[in-house]
Amino acid sequence: MNKTPLKNSPRNCDFDWMLLVFLEDARTITLMRGTQKMSDVYPINDYGPLMPGLVMAGVAIVHVFLAQFAVGGGILLCYFQWLAMTGREPHARQFVEGYFKLLVLISFVVGALTGVGIWFTAIQVSPATIGAMVDNFHWLWATEWTFFCLEIVSGYCFYRYHSRLNDRTAMTLLAIYAIASWLSLFVINGILSWQLTPGRWLETRNIFDGFFNPSFWPSLLFRTVVSLTLSALAACVVTNLMWSLDREARRALINRAAHLLIPMVLMPFLGIWFLAVMPADSRSWVLGGSPAMMLFFSISIGSSLAIGTYAIIGMVLQRLYINGATAMLMLMLAFGATAGGEFVREGSRKPYSIRHLLYSNSIKPEEVDLLREVGSLRNDRYGLRQDAQYPNDQVRIGSKVFRRQCSVCHTVHGTNAVAELTGSWDENQMRINFAKLQHTKPFMPPFAGTADEVESLVQFVNWSSDHRPARWPTSENPETLAQIADWLKEAGTAPGDFAQNRKRTSSRQHE
Repeated sequence: MNKTPLKNSPRNCDFDWMLLVFLEDARTITLMRGTQKMSDVYPINDYGPLMPGLVMAGVAIVHVFLAQFAVGGGILLCYFQWLAMTGREPHARQFVEGYFKLLVLISFVVGALTGVGIWFTAIQVSPATIGAMVDNFHWLWATEWTFFCLEIVSGYCFYRYHSRLNDRTAMTLLAIYAIASWLSLFVINGILSWQLTPGRWLETRNIFDGFFNPSFWPSLLFRTVVSLTLSALAACVVTNLMWSLDREARRALINRAAHLLIPMVLMPFLGIWFLAVMPADSRSWVLGGSPAMMLFFSISIGSSLAIGTYAIIGMVLQRLYINGATAMLMLMLAFGATAGGEFVREGSRKPYSIRHLLYSNSIKPEEVDLLREVGSLRNDRYGLRQDAQYPNDQVRIGSKVFRRQCSVCHTVHGTNAVAELTGSWDENQMRINFAKLQHTKPFMPPFAGTADEVESLVQFVNWSSDHRPARWPTSENPETLAQIADWLKEAGTAPGDFAQNRKRTSSRQHE
């Protein structure tokens, strides 16, 4: 019996239709200039009034603070174990036991949970960024995880068996812990600093050119000093909890811990070095181009200056006793300095998440030209939550454009909300500012879409600002779309910067 389906059978028609759809999708997704291919689109999780980037930043700041405390804690414990072995400090061994319990509780438990939390939030906020970091540095990530495992195993062995170990074996375990934790910092620092200053990697794609990038050494040394500072301040807190010791014994331990605060005198020089190797536009955001970044930069400097002044003059030179409340206050200031510094480090990369490789909205710079022709939603296959609430297809498209290009750094109503940021703009001002986005705010990427998508985004923002009514008119004026297209062309597809805008203004004045 002939089992070949008939030419016009329903089954064959379905196959033909599926084939046509597949070919059309393949044509649009792989639409090229030369050999360029559109990158994959991933949905961004909606955190309601909290912008996704803020959620990830909150988890990351806590983790960085705890991780750097763990790095410095290992070095401090080796120092106090040496004091105990040599008899220089009679209560050093008791301190090591109490401090390590704090280190295990905070670093091994809370630090590990926030570490997992970073990965969990990162894949919801910017999976393309994490994907690029893993793709380019997978062997280094594997190496870092090996160091982390060594850190955990040696730390657990010391925690579980230190009472049975002789001094030499205990020092060996602590040294392994300290070296492994610092090498973990060494590896992660190279990958994170690559995001801001990829250096020669952009031309060579060599892993070591990317890893040992221009900001690698100042960043590593600065983080090491911060780690020592955090461990010393935590030691002051722990010492004040050792109520079995009298005040003079606690003072002696605090004065020993203060030795790890001395490297803070290097912080200004390391900070200047880091600023010097930053790209010029990134440096301009920090030094006044972005009020938010300037504010957090000032918070970080002010907190560090307050801690450093008290530490060097009061604790190191005058050998003052520091009570628990003051120690906790200084530790909180250190957390503020860490938060400010991490905000600046993340924010100074704008408009990129990885400089010259990926914009903050996960669109590649070389894709913008293509997306101006085919639209940013061409390969976005994800639906919208509560799709029926949108009054028309134009607003629905605008919502998807917002999700694709804006939602990492903005909410509709909430933190950094577009409804509030654009509240004083009329429709035409909104259109031109969206179309010329990189010149409106140079730390934002260029709009990567068509004139229709600009208009859809405008209508979505206006509809959202007007309390989302059930009905909303569609805006399809050909003259308006033509004007938006002209603005997009004028803006170009390159990222904006202050110097570029000044040159443009100067050239117009001379015409």
